[in-house]
Amino acid sequence: MSGRFRAAGLVLAASLLAACSAAPVRSPAPAVDIGQAQARQEQRRQQLEAIPDWAMQARIAVSVGDKGGSGRLDWQQHADAYRVSLSAPVTRQSWQLSGEPGGATLEGLDGGPQSDADAAALLYRATGWPIPVEAMARWVRGLPARGDEALVFGADGRLQSMVADGWTVEYQEWLPATAGWPEMPRRLQAGRQGVRVRLVVDGWESRP
Repeated sequence: MSGRFRAAGLVLAASLLAACSAAPVRSPAPAVDIGQAQARQEQRRQQLEAIPDWAMQARIAVSVGDKGGSGRLDWQQHADAYRVSLSAPVTRQSWQLSGEPGGATLEGLDGGPQSDADAAALLYRATGWPIPVEAMARWVRGLPARGDEALVFGADGRLQSMVADGWTVEYQEWLPATAGWPEMPRRLQAGRQGVRVRLVVDGWESRP
């Protein structure tokens, strides 16, 4: 190798070494303090259990395979009883689902109100949206529905996701704590076997 090519090779090697040394070194992701995260979640649970009557307004989008729809959701909860209003601006349809453990009634259907012991099945027949209504009342607040869900926390200590009955619920954004309320979900999505339910919460409020 001539001296000229040898010198060029040395310059190139030096340049590569300099580039490598200048490359930013990524710090490892901070470890999650599980104990603190669980304590934080338990504190949230206690605060929310003290608010049995509440309301939520949100935008909802549901996709089932290659089909989907979107609309407005107004959820009012009074202890174990609920009233959920769904409206789809594109089709100009609206439904009101009211119920409590053991039964539900759906209004807004062409054939008149219908009732069923299974609120999720009732809503699915009318809208094609497979939403687990009773579990969703807790999931939307960032709470497990049955207590055996697998919870995953982020490095910031917030609940990041939970898995239950084949559903994976992901919490993508949180609202800061306010007077009387802990941090609450702002954006979340629940998915299972080709079904995806997305919510963007516009507001939370307690009801007297």
